[in-house]
Amino acid sequence: MKKYFAIRLVLLCTAVAAFAGAYHQAATAERMLETANRFVHSLDADQKSLALLEFGSAGRTKWHFVPDNNFKNTYGYGRRGVTYKVMTPKQQRLANALLSSGLSPDGMMKAMTIMSQEEQLRVLEKDTTGRRDVDKYYVSIFGTPSPAGTWGWRVEGHHISLHYTLKGGKLVSAAPTFFGANPHRVEGGFRILGREEDLGRELVKSLSSAQRKTAVVADVAYSDILTKADERAKLENQPRGLAASDMTAAQRTLLMAIIDEYVYTVPAPVAADRMKAVKATADKDLLFAWAGSIEPGAGDYYRVQAPAFLIEYDNTQNNNNHSHLVWRDFAGDFGLDVLAMHHRQNDHGLGNIVAAD
Repeated sequence: MKKYFAIRLVLLCTAVAAFAGAYHQAATAERMLETANRFVHSLDADQKSLALLEFGSAGRTKWHFVPDNNFKNTYGYGRRGVTYKVMTPKQQRLANALLSSGLSPDGMMKAMTIMSQEEQLRVLEKDTTGRRDVDKYYVSIFGTPSPAGTWGWRVEGHHISLHYTLKGGKLVSAAPTFFGANPHRVEGGFRILGREEDLGRELVKSLSSAQRKTAVVADVAYSDILTKADERAKLENQPRGLAASDMTAAQRTLLMAIIDEYVYTVPAPVAADRMKAVKATADKDLLFAWAGSIEPGAGDYYRVQAPAFLIEYDNTQNNNNHSHLVWRDFAGDFGLDVLAMHHRQNDHGLGNIVAAD
């Protein structure tokens, strides 16, 4: 098993290095448009019937990070899109090119390593039902990719859920951005999401006893991230946690390191927009909250919250060896508010888009 992952990671590193060279050759939205069209044009009629969906379809904002059967139990229908399983090798490479257009090299490495974990789970669980399958990841195109229109795309499956919305040649949303890992710690101690865990714990351990009274909002970690797979990210009746304004300079540096780890999973232009939102947040409104033990392996949760965005991390399932993390934009997930505002100002036939609250 250990040898399998070592070989897989070498191959992943090679692939990510090849993808990385293209990042500075074109704008992110242009790359998405080009790779989406190349992917769509490679599909046959049956594959297109699976992959191509109306932009206004309700399924665009119904998302999850669980295996297929759990998704169907939740929503009453299966995931929408075309899977890697029914793609040719060439189509799989084109799907990976599209995926890489929405991620940084580090984000691409995380995504592909997480997807490879399904093979480990298949072996560990002795699965013969197809529940665990490295090729059961879905690519969905919403609307018609064009430089002038409104369209979007998604790659989703177990522990991956990535969403992008474009309008008029511009990327208006790259959230939610969800990653997970099961097991969190694989044979040999490797952790796909280890830095996210370590940075959060380093910050909470650096706090004084007085600071912890505010930052630690629950003695037992929650069973999952609180926003789960909700269409709108909302935290109601939850303690604020500790504000950055009540941290030392060194602690604020640690807080920024946590944020960086989530910001820089996406391409540089998207990351720059996220950092603008971070830097525009007053220290009194930039909050850190922790739940659970501060010792590793005992179950932990943390969040970083601001008026514009939310970061959540949780590791409690499977005896505290199963992690989930997400970046949410309170007003920007799926581009809902941006598109709703545009629709109110200019009626371009997008009346089926959900309006802003």
